[in-house]
Amino acid sequence: MKNWFILAAIGLLLFGCNPTNEEKAHDLLKKSIEAHGGEDAWDQLAVIQFTKWTKLLDENGNVESELNQWHEFRFKPYFEGKISWAKDSIDHVVSFDGAEISYFLGGNEVKNRDFLAAKKKDFDAAFYTLAQPWKLLDGGGKLSYEGRKTLENNQEVESIRVDYGPDKDIWWYHFDSQSHLMVASEVQLKDHRSLVYDLEEENIEGLKLHGRRESWRINEKGERLFLRAEYLYSDYKITFKN
Repeated sequence: MKNWFILAAIGLLLFGCNPTNEEKAHDLLKKSIEAHGGEDAWDQLAVIQFTKWTKLLDENGNVESELNQWHEFRFKPYFEGKISWAKDSIDHVVSFDGAEISYFLGGNEVKNRDFLAAKKKDFDAAFYTLAQPWKLLDGGGKLSYEGRKTLENNQEVESIRVDYGPDKDIWWYHFDSQSHLMVASEVQLKDHRSLVYDLEEENIEGLKLHGRRESWRINEKGERLFLRAEYLYSDYKITFKN
C-alpha cells in the first residue's frame, strides 16, 4: 500500500510538471520576442515611423491598386498615431489622438461615424501588424501551442494559435524552429483564409521588424490559391524614451 502511494505521488508530480499548450505558447513567444530584439527594447520605444508600400492583386495576377503610406506611432506620454498618403493627387490623413479617431480628405475633415469606425479598425490593424510578436503578450487573445508544422514553402516552423473570442478572426503565428523568428502569420476570416510570409526583415536599432512580405489566399489545407498582396516596410525611424 505504501509503494502505491509513492507511485501515485510521483505520477501526480510528473503530470503537474507537464506544461500546458498555453504555457508552451507563451514560452515560444518569449523566445521569439528575444530573437526580435527583446521585450525591454520594445517597451523603451517612444516613437516609431516608417513607410509601408502595398500592392493588391486579383486572382488573375492583375494589379488592383498600389499605395505608399507614411506611418507614425507615438508611445509617450500616451499612445497616438497617424497614417498619411496621397491617392489621385488627394491627401489622406487618419489620426488617433489617444481618444478619438479623425480623418482628413484633401484637407477637409470627414465626420461620418461609420466611416470613422472603419478607419479606426484600419489604424488598429496597422499597429497590430507592426507590433508582432510583442503585442501577442498583451493578453487580448487566448494562446495555444500547435506544435511543429511544415509550411507550403517547405519551411519547418513551430506554431501558436491566437483566439480572440466568438465571431472574431482566428490567427496562427509561425516561428522558425531554430531561430524563433516569426516567419509567417495566418488568419481565418469569415469569407477567406490568408497566409502572410515574412520574406525579409529590417534590423533597426537592434529590433528586427517587418521588411518584405507576401500575402497569399489559401484553402483550408494551407495550399496556395493566388498571391493577394505584396508589402514593403522601409525608411524606419525610431526614438527611444529618455
